[in-house]
Amino acid sequence: MAVITNMDIQGAKKISSGKVREIFEVDNDRLIIVTTDRLSAFDVILSDPIPYKGQVLNQLSLFWLDKTKDIIKNHVISSELKDYPHPFNKDERLAGRSMLVKKAKPLTIECVVRGYLAGSGWADYKKHGSICGIKLPAGMVESQKFENPIFTPTTKAELGLHDESIDMETAAKMIGKDLAEKTKNLSIKLYSFARDLALERGIIVADTKFEFGLIGEELLLIDEVLTPDSSRFWPLDSYAPGKSQPSFDKQFVRDYLNTLNWGKTPPAPRLPKEIIEKTSEKYIEAYERITGKPFEKIG
Repeated sequence: MAVITNMDIQGAKKISSGKVREIFEVDNDRLIIVTTDRLSAFDVILSDPIPYKGQVLNQLSLFWLDKTKDIIKNHVISSELKDYPHPFNKDERLAGRSMLVKKAKPLTIECVVRGYLAGSGWADYKKHGSICGIKLPAGMVESQKFENPIFTPTTKAELGLHDESIDMETAAKMIGKDLAEKTKNLSIKLYSFARDLALERGIIVADTKFEFGLIGEELLLIDEVLTPDSSRFWPLDSYAPGKSQPSFDKQFVRDYLNTLNWGKTPPAPRLPKEIIEKTSEKYIEAYERITGKPFEKIG
């Protein structure tokens, strides 16, 4: 079992190392994105990696990027080592956990769509009766489905800092009114498509986060898409509004960390072996249920 927490490639220029992904420059127009097995919770990178997590995230993103390419174009060129330029095409560590992509300029907001009242949205609703300036009906309960999905953008914080929820007026000031409206409409369309497909396969997509980038004037879907890291996945057969739901995503780890006396700042506490193994199983199960294919472990 190959667990990868860091990636350096001889002869290659790494330009970014985020919470989970390592990004390498190929040339002026292309990048290689590598998904590691690191796990972050509450914007803190944990010490313990999750086996096969990087492969699941990468392959599930590729699944959704292919499924949604008729809604919006994306940045993927290839995920096959044979198509990668030197020196990437000789590095077997990249198999199953990387993609060659077009270099786009990321927007400065993250595009969150919520179909259900959960997580930070539930916390905001209890305080204010609204999320990101969107007034919601009184008397809603935790995990309740919205009549229609809502768009709740956030800022894109630096590593180690927290994203901040913003309203559409602020989003428009940050990226322009037309682009804010376009990303809102696309995000809701993408979420609705994925929600319906996943529901057929026994999974509720409670909420998710999309990222978009520009190449010139063309808007593309970029980065990870509808993974257990960027989404909240619930099993349909046990869904019961009025409480927190069991999940296939890293909420399982968040729930464990919330039982500890930890201030959600580095360093993060170590994870018990059973939490690590169960989290890995949940990621793999999410992949298999959504794609309808067995997960092939590489390495």
